[in-house]
Amino acid sequence: MSSTGILPTSLLDTDLYKFTMQQAVLRHFPDVQATYRFTHRDKDVPFTRECVDTFRESVSKFGSLRLTDEEYAWLKTTCPYFNDEYLQYLRQYRFKPEQVSVRFLPLDENPTLGHLEIEAVGPWLETILWEVPLMACLSELYFKFVDTDWNYDGQEEQAYAKAEDLVKAGCAFSEFGTRRRRSCRTQDTVIRGLVRASKEFPGPGKLTGTSNVHLAHVHGLSPVGTIAHEWFMGIGALKGYEHANGTALALWEEVYPDALQLALTDTFSTEVFYKDFIANPERARRWKGLRQDSGDPFIYAPRAKEVYESLGINHREKIIIFSDALSVEKAKKLKAQCDEVGFTASFGIGTTFTNDFKKVSSGGKEKSKALNMVIKLAAVDGKPCVKISDELTKNTGDTAIVKLVKEIYHLPL
Repeated sequence: MSSTGILPTSLLDTDLYKFTMQQAVLRHFPDVQATYRFTHRDKDVPFTRECVDTFRESVSKFGSLRLTDEEYAWLKTTCPYFNDEYLQYLRQYRFKPEQVSVRFLPLDENPTLGHLEIEAVGPWLETILWEVPLMACLSELYFKFVDTDWNYDGQEEQAYAKAEDLVKAGCAFSEFGTRRRRSCRTQDTVIRGLVRASKEFPGPGKLTGTSNVHLAHVHGLSPVGTIAHEWFMGIGALKGYEHANGTALALWEEVYPDALQLALTDTFSTEVFYKDFIANPERARRWKGLRQDSGDPFIYAPRAKEVYESLGINHREKIIIFSDALSVEKAKKLKAQCDEVGFTASFGIGTTFTNDFKKVSSGGKEKSKALNMVIKLAAVDGKPCVKISDELTKNTGDTAIVKLVKEIYHLPL
């Protein structure tokens, strides 16, 4: 913590899949240029000038972060899928704050309040690590300077109770809450509660780890994560959309031939994904399972069962990871459904764990809302990147390219 801003505790204070994808970019696309862009979906929730100035000051200090010798040794042991070339690259990696531009757009009626534009531009290999810590930093500062009607009371106990509920229901779950956490302190506190409950209530469910690599290290947990939408988005833009999913899986498998083979299905909609998936039955057989991240989660397992059965693959040997806006109750219902359908289910739970607060002024009755924000890959080598998802009306990216991609995939416009 600095006097005028905040910094991540460690270079590893981010999600594992940023590192797994960075290694894949180092292998396949070391010279590609990229642009990342911030979107705040709640237009009626402004930032203060003080918050944005402090955020800008924080970003300027990111260059001091570096991988320690102890962290290097831990990664080498804990994550054997990282090769020596990549670990050496990460050892010398430094954030370049000049890659990030931050603009405050004041409101006409009150210039101390305004909207925010953030862009990170530079080599994909370097800029890929900005997304998660920028969002975590911004969220922490927002709840320090703008929305202060909350406190930390009961956070560990609340996380403990959620973990107890999940474990007793037989749910395998991971903590996925870095990017929209209320603060680093919150995430650390929550993980303490999750770990304690998981130890005190052994089985049938379990805490399988956290996506936050630094906190996995601190708490003796497994770092969890594989692949994100940006991998498919970037490859679609660079290699063409006709078989973007299949190309993305093939390039990923070249880097990870025997690890991290859980396929995220919804970048261009899950039904589009299945066309490439079905076209390569041997790959479908090799890959461990699928990740659901948008749309109606309750139609996912029955449909996945149909796909695997059409390929002559025993779906009972596969896993489905659910990671879209999960609550404890939703996870329990999905677990019951997957038990019935025959899939092993696991759950990546984010904001429900790390940004579940009440407004103090309401006496604990009214929810203190998390920021509804994303930072997405906007372009690679000047080519716009898009995401369709299974919410077909909630598209991300250049509207002309969205229309083109939907036409290619015969999706409703």
